[in-house]
Amino acid sequence: MPRPAKKPPTHTVVHLVRHGKTPSTGKVLPGRAPGLHLSEEGHAQARAAAERLAALPVAPVAVYASPLERTKETAAPISKALGLKTITNRGLLECDFGEWTGQSLAKLSKLAAWRTVQGAPSTFRFPGGESFLEMQRRGFETVLELARAHRGSSIVAVSHADPIKAIVASAAGVPLDLFQKLVISPCSITTLLVADHGVLVLGVNATATLSELVPS
Repeated sequence: MPRPAKKPPTHTVVHLVRHGKTPSTGKVLPGRAPGLHLSEEGHAQARAAAERLAALPVAPVAVYASPLERTKETAAPISKALGLKTITNRGLLECDFGEWTGQSLAKLSKLAAWRTVQGAPSTFRFPGGESFLEMQRRGFETVLELARAHRGSSIVAVSHADPIKAIVASAAGVPLDLFQKLVISPCSITTLLVADHGVLVLGVNATATLSELVPS
């Protein structure tokens, strides 16, 4: 008797990539301010990430990026290595830091509100900007929407540290108030498997090879 045909996979693998380093990484809170580009080191990180993603046994079929310059510049070598075009998606944007946009982290860390940002982010809204809960909801819903659009395939989404941390927290069922304990390094790759039964976290903050990304 002929063997029954295998059902095509219904899950989607989503590789979340943080943008590479910029001249202000670790110094200021750039937010959505325009005009911030990758540093020379950031461009090298982006090229390295592209090589790692291109070496995957199953090539991603789409590359998405936040509309900011630093994410599009990170996505460019990835798209080139995969033979794809970068698609911008506003759901992958950095958090809207409102009045805090562009301020130095050293200055902000001295504010009483900074303790809330670090210890109880679910209760915090940036003055004139977005709340962490809104950022998390937007980012996670974007990942699910993109995954549905590419069922059975894998994709790349280039975003920012805080949105990626919040998305991982949602996927893992971790309270948002603990998301600051996660580290997402420049051009690190965080991988999720989005299936009908839920979302699995395959890897977080990977900066080496991606050969370990196999669900157990």
